[in-house]
Amino acid sequence: METEFTPWLSLGGGIMIGASAVLLMATNGRIAGISGLTAKIFARKSDGEARGVSALFVLGLLLAAPLWLLVSGGWPQQWVPTNTVLMAVAGLLVGFGASYGNGCTSGHGVCGISRGSARSIMATVTFMATAFVTVFVTRHVIGG
Repeated sequence: METEFTPWLSLGGGIMIGASAVLLMATNGRIAGISGLTAKIFARKSDGEARGVSALFVLGLLLAAPLWLLVSGGWPQQWVPTNTVLMAVAGLLVGFGASYGNGCTSGHGVCGISRGSARSIMATVTFMATAFVTVFVTRHVIGG
């Protein structure tokens, strides 16, 4: 599978992700880790402000693709495997990893590294190395 290199769109997306993380930290003192924000929405015990801020942040993520449709006139292109079992296993592994690692790629990779957290740096190195190996195996060993 070939992917198109889009440096300007990637730069713009990175700026928006970084800006949203800074804005959330500056206005609410919260880290923009998606797994943590999502957990706050569904937590039994959570103050109303934390739940509301988390819900608005996650809603913003969900509205990104429809907003792209309005701006560009087309849906963002994305390739997703059709193997349902593979997708289910991958989803469970990501959920397990986020829970076991006390955070997800956004929390550790975007916010933790920018704060100089040694734990987040190690977590990011670990999940990036795992991603590299996974892509290599699926593309070159298995042939997916």
